[in-house]
Amino acid sequence: MKHVEWGEFRLGELFEFEAIKQAKSQKAIPTDNTENGVPYIVQSMSNNMFSRNVNKQWLIEHNEFPVSGNRIVLGVTLPAVSYQPVEFGASQVITAKSEWLNNKNGVFISSSISKLMYQFSYQKKPGMKIYKNMSVLLPAKNGGADFEFMENFIAELETERIAELEAYLSAAGLKNTSLTLQEQQALDDFKDLNFEEFNVINIFNVKNSGNILSRDIIENRGETPYLCSSNKNNAVSSYISYDEEYLDKGNCVFIGGKTFVVSYQEKDFYSNDSHNLILYLKNEEKRNKFNQLFLATCINKSLGHKYSWGDSISNRKIQKDEISLPTQNNQPDYSSMETFISAIQKLVIKDVVHYADNKIGFCRKKQMFV
Repeated sequence: MKHVEWGEFRLGELFEFEAIKQAKSQKAIPTDNTENGVPYIVQSMSNNMFSRNVNKQWLIEHNEFPVSGNRIVLGVTLPAVSYQPVEFGASQVITAKSEWLNNKNGVFISSSISKLMYQFSYQKKPGMKIYKNMSVLLPAKNGGADFEFMENFIAELETERIAELEAYLSAAGLKNTSLTLQEQQALDDFKDLNFEEFNVINIFNVKNSGNILSRDIIENRGETPYLCSSNKNNAVSSYISYDEEYLDKGNCVFIGGKTFVVSYQEKDFYSNDSHNLILYLKNEEKRNKFNQLFLATCINKSLGHKYSWGDSISNRKIQKDEISLPTQNNQPDYSSMETFISAIQKLVIKDVVHYADNKIGFCRKKQMFV
């Protein structure tokens, strides 16, 4: 990259722009995770602007036709940007398309555009005219954009990341995605589980977390998770090095006190706010990752409707709260929880393994013909 020639290119000269504004409320569109579904793209600055899959036929019947893919998508009221390879539904976005755009240079260019989005906010909104006049820095060759370099760079980066993923799956023992008889049974029996209410404090020891202000840390200068109340990245804001006196023990359920974001934390961590709560399972023999992932979901489902930014949870309030848990003989059925989450993990990892294997096979075939 350090030997690349760079040039500034005005987006209005590179792309044809189009405003996409669908009339129907997003909530009215039915979710569809089958082959009849298409991605629904919103003005989100996370998850590549993806919201969920929606029914394509419903969009057509309601004159909300899917947008053809192979476009860069830009936010109207938020500084969001992504590349969308396949057709999609959308609300309140601007798209940029060109005949030379593809899934390699599209990713490169959208990443380059994202570096310019810092100048916008909800108060200072971007828009069609602004995007057309925006100049982006791109690899250049013979006075034009060097698309060949962009495509080769993304291809090499993808190959490198897929190899790292393959190594991680093997080292973590996640390559075996075959369900055991017990795991398949746990999936089949889930709808028949008996749930009962339990006081939170009868299941967990509850404590407030430490309190390290963001102004007192140096971001990404350490290996210990620094947690906040965000629903992104499992509540991990950064990785830091700090006084171990303020370190909280992991292997617990963590609740962002002001936002009620619930997560499982495997490692020891630092926290940004003493309003955050830490829940340690009293039954230490059952205090493992799988059980606590299940418990974190139960807490979220049981209590999420009660708490919000204006009415946040606290150590005092949670003392009276109850959560619904699967039971056997009137006691929490930790064995069912553990087996069920183990099965879910395998189902999720199965798709990842399939993706990695296909990508690696494709790259190796490609190398044979180079």
